[in-house]
Amino acid sequence: MQHNQTVIVLDFGGQYKELIARRVRECGVYSIIKPGDTPVEELLSLAPIGMITTGGPSSVYSDDSPKCSPELFKSGVPILGICYGFQLMSYLLGGKVESCDVSEYGQTQTVIDPESALFKGLETEQTALMSHTDFVAELPEGFVNIGKTADCPNAAIENPEMKLYGVQFHPEVEHTPNGKKIIHNFLYNICGAAGDYSMDDYIDRQVKAIREQVGNEKVILGLSGGVDSSVAAALISKAIGENLTCIFVDHGFMRKNEAIEVRDAFKNMPLNMVMVDASERFLTKLKGIDDPETKRKIIGAEFVEVFKEQAMLCGDAKYLAQGTIYPDVIESGNKKAATIKSHHNVGGLPEKLGFTGLVEPLRGLFKDEVRTVGRKLGLPDYLVDRQPFPGPGLAIRVIGDLTREKLDILREADAILREEIIKSGEKASQYFAVLTNVRSVGVMGDGRTYDYTAALRAVVTNDFMTCEYAPLSHELLSRISVRITNEVKGINRVVYDITGKPPATIEWE
Repeated sequence: MQHNQTVIVLDFGGQYKELIARRVRECGVYSIIKPGDTPVEELLSLAPIGMITTGGPSSVYSDDSPKCSPELFKSGVPILGICYGFQLMSYLLGGKVESCDVSEYGQTQTVIDPESALFKGLETEQTALMSHTDFVAELPEGFVNIGKTADCPNAAIENPEMKLYGVQFHPEVEHTPNGKKIIHNFLYNICGAAGDYSMDDYIDRQVKAIREQVGNEKVILGLSGGVDSSVAAALISKAIGENLTCIFVDHGFMRKNEAIEVRDAFKNMPLNMVMVDASERFLTKLKGIDDPETKRKIIGAEFVEVFKEQAMLCGDAKYLAQGTIYPDVIESGNKKAATIKSHHNVGGLPEKLGFTGLVEPLRGLFKDEVRTVGRKLGLPDYLVDRQPFPGPGLAIRVIGDLTREKLDILREADAILREEIIKSGEKASQYFAVLTNVRSVGVMGDGRTYDYTAALRAVVTNDFMTCEYAPLSHELLSRISVRITNEVKGINRVVYDITGKPPATIEWE
């Protein structure tokens, strides 16, 4: 349920669509993402105060390139075209788009007209990120130039009467230092935004929406201890209190003390918590299995069975809650809400459980917004700032077959790694230990050992689609290695993974 002013981001295949939508929200305006070919009537039915058309990899003059109706640009709704979106607007309104003699990539000095409402408050010379092989060679009728670079004569254009603006560069990225100001100008100077979107407002609206949807009925949520399910639990608890039951299935693959931390995080909240220790059950199912995909499938299927059994014990619950967030909705192509995510977040549950509806209070939020909501609801930092953690947990960070001994060894090594990185203050987006199935000879005291090798993984990334290894100091790595080999029985060698993504993935399995 959403009654804020709305800006629509029209996606034409660009990699930054979510970033654009997030930048709009950072400016206090609600945004949603729609496919670029969404019918104009459908878009206008949402009463947007503005639209932004994204970049994309295609050339507008190609027959198979994504396009929208030219009527979109005659609707009277303010539109900001970015990169391909700018070229498409120009092309459909009668301008000419051609291949560049000199393509532009990276940060580029750009001269803009500060008299334009789009650039109000900015200096004439700006640094902007360019990434294009086509350019607008001739402007559509009624447009004027408001920006240029050494190799791109039409880096920005406008038609104030039609409320149409276009920029060849990417204002949404950090490499355009004043890009957020440009987006802010579009929203407030051109669209007339009121700035009525905030996380406090979102919480209040969702609490009301949950109460209206659920009434006095009971709700069940599969609590993984991850950011999304934890924040969903806190928000639903705020709305309906003890009519919420959270089922936490400990499959035995959690990190050190994680189950205890999850329990403690919610001990003062008015909800029912069911903690299920199913570790022996999962280990039995996985005995002798070393293929990572087989591990994932077994764990996912067994989780469903455990959750199903527990849910049936709460037979009067009418609603199932999930921590679905906006990127999940986008990636699934805006499929109907009844699509249930896989793995530990109550994935793939049979319809025969008898739920009459889904409660998804985070469905409209990006991950950074979810974390903000979590903080406002009083969740501890160790949950709100929790790193990505795979549904199968440590089961896919132990290479090869699983035993309780191996999992305990990895838990201790991983805890030392995380403790030392946090204490050091050195920066990494995600970090964890892996217990390899490599054993090697070592010497401890006067004795020979033949123990496991632990691999440390720490990466830096903005989106987790790609990453580079984190350049942790040798001093820190040495301290971690010494502690692990001294304190964790079963490990006598520690290595550091310095591979990026690609060619590797962040996880090992």
